[in-house]
Amino acid sequence: MHLQQTKKKSIATGGPQYYFHNLTDSVRVYLRARGGVRVALVTPYGATKSDYHALSKDHKVDKDRRVVKGFVGHDRIQQGHAKESIGESIRKWYKLPQGKFDRIDVDIEIVEDVFYLTPLKGKFASSKKETVIPRIERPLTFSETYISPLWKDQILNLKNKNEDIVCWSLEEICRVVRDHKATSKVAHIQETDILRASGPLRHLGVTLGAYVGKGYDCLTEFKFLSYPSYQAPVEIKRHSKGFSYQQKKYGKDELSRAVILCAFHDLKNTPKNIDVIELRSVCEYLKRL
Repeated sequence: MHLQQTKKKSIATGGPQYYFHNLTDSVRVYLRARGGVRVALVTPYGATKSDYHALSKDHKVDKDRRVVKGFVGHDRIQQGHAKESIGESIRKWYKLPQGKFDRIDVDIEIVEDVFYLTPLKGKFASSKKETVIPRIERPLTFSETYISPLWKDQILNLKNKNEDIVCWSLEEICRVVRDHKATSKVAHIQETDILRASGPLRHLGVTLGAYVGKGYDCLTEFKFLSYPSYQAPVEIKRHSKGFSYQQKKYGKDELSRAVILCAFHDLKNTPKNIDVIELRSVCEYLKRL
């Protein structure tokens, strides 16, 4: 599947437009049946909300953001109320060079009535070369069995810049984990004590927001390498198996996207769009580093 940019010679009269080509049967049938589907752009950190809509050839979005009948003749991505085209948004998220796309190869997964759109490679109008866009599974996960390449690159980058602060972060995170271990558990310690790790985590690129009592625990900012910052809801757990996802979403307009911050990861069959940051594994990894 790919997006083909049109109006290259007349961008000033309405901005670049992106038409779908070679949609899979399942995606095409779903889009034609619905008329319009919200698009969640998958960034280096994972999916994020957007104002883009995938529209079938005989639908459009009106001024009130409603999908209505309107013959255009092409299945496409409509910018709508977004401040920039889908191509420009991809370019910024993935830190690609300046330029207008001619074509963007994509993968689309349907998750709870939303198109999760992942860019795979792109070709700029001014170049004959294609730019491959790395795809990372579970990009924010840090556990005993899997450490995301994004996390590895982030920690190595920080170590090269300031090894002392990485070592300090190690000591603080290990101290929090030690206090929660069954063999050395502090009496009456609360689950929210894990928030003591917020200081060292911030030095590693994770800024925990205020702890709230309804919905998700913390709205958190991730800032890795030279990528733009990214926000995702974070759940605080001593053991990840205590994570309950019965809400599916934290509000009807939110994505099924969250991160579990835990001392010990023991959740089986973690939902696909849920990442896990296990402090015990962060501690052990930084020790080896």
